[in-house]
Amino acid sequence: HHHHHHHNHHTSSSSSSSSSSSSSSSSSSSSQEQSIIYTEIFDTVLCAIGRHCSADKLGLKEIGIQLDAQTSKIIVNEFDQSSLNHIYAVGDCAFGIPELATVAVQAGKLVAQRLFTNSKQLIDYHSIATTVFTPIEYGSIGLSEEDAIAKFGNQNIEIYHMQASPYEQCIIEKREPFVSYLKMIINKADNEKIVGLHIISPNAGEIMQGFAIAFKMGATKEHFDNTIGIHPTTAELFTTMTITKSSGTPLPKGGCPSCS
Repeated sequence: HHHHHHHNHHTSSSSSSSSSSSSSSSSSSSSQEQSIIYTEIFDTVLCAIGRHCSADKLGLKEIGIQLDAQTSKIIVNEFDQSSLNHIYAVGDCAFGIPELATVAVQAGKLVAQRLFTNSKQLIDYHSIATTVFTPIEYGSIGLSEEDAIAKFGNQNIEIYHMQASPYEQCIIEKREPFVSYLKMIINKADNEKIVGLHIISPNAGEIMQGFAIAFKMGATKEHFDNTIGIHPTTAELFTTMTITKSSGTPLPKGGCPSCS
């Protein structure tokens, strides 16, 4: 987290490198490097360098397999086939596929079943729950607000949301009063089917794993409303969603953490 003061971080270095290559010379000329260094203290430093795919080192182009020019990943169709249909690619080396180990395992299983049994089942990339394991976790499944509007149209999308103060956060740790936030995105044109579910809270990964099954089964807003919540949890707020973003109604403050 950057503290609220901002500096311009410029590192200007004026270097003149002169090389003297006479070994017996006693007067070696050393170039003075001068650079201005700004120092600042941060609570957390995150080094996110990403990953590079090394599929381009396998000699695939030579046999005619198409790779994505930018990422070197293998271009696949919905059957996980490369441009040579007898060669398959699953997991992180496949282009446009979520880089998640469990996705690779499932895709590999399904490829094997389609090849060696009569299975026709394809992996469903639209209903994969995922979580960012930051100190307060963020879990999601389905579409973002922006993608849902782009896909189904602004007039068909309704967004319910709520904030919360989980007990373990307010009692044990000194944090802002409302550290949790929940968002439910529904498609009004399709029986209020849930097309996106998002939560920032402790244990978001554990929460979203359970909701993922409901999402995969095509849960609607009514299914959630008819489910009785476990009190006092944060996740129960998904079963009592009444405030829409479009209404402009402010989110309530006060009360016990989950009845807020």
